[in-house]
Amino acid sequence: MSRKREHYIIDGYNVINSWPELIRLRNDLSEARDQLIHQLAEYGAYEKYDITIVFDAMFTDDEEHCDQVNAHMKIIYTGEGETADSRIERLAYDSVRQGREVHVVTSDGAEQSVILGAGAYRIPSLEFRKAVHRAKKQLKKEYLGHVTLPVTRLEVEDRLDSETVKKLDILRKMRH
Repeated sequence: MSRKREHYIIDGYNVINSWPELIRLRNDLSEARDQLIHQLAEYGAYEKYDITIVFDAMFTDDEEHCDQVNAHMKIIYTGEGETADSRIERLAYDSVRQGREVHVVTSDGAEQSVILGAGAYRIPSLEFRKAVHRAKKQLKKEYLGHVTLPVTRLEVEDRLDSETVKKLDILRKMRH
């Protein structure tokens, strides 16, 4: 049996309000969410993690809804009367019960205590940001690091057979 992928459950608005590059987008929450989703989709794919981002919709009368971004990433918008914290707690308990390694990303102190009680690991939002940025650097290094110019100069004679090189050399000497 193959090992189950680690499950990262992200408190979406907590992360947006913690990461400097997302804080500046707080006036445009849609853009902040999109940037977070993009970064975490890339991170999850690179690290081979399952990621669920939970956005709090406590003060809405909408139903909870989920967007399946890809096979390993889901976004949950909580429904009327449910906080992201309570949804995250349920997700963490369910995933741990399924025998999965669960990491909850939040800097909410009360939430962190509950998460530990559920048997999940907690990661503060800013610490998680460092992990995401490290992975992004590694990804760039792995995929862009091999694009280097040759150290030695490539000469025409390196691509020709020896007989042709001799003929060209005779021609060159005749010109001088």
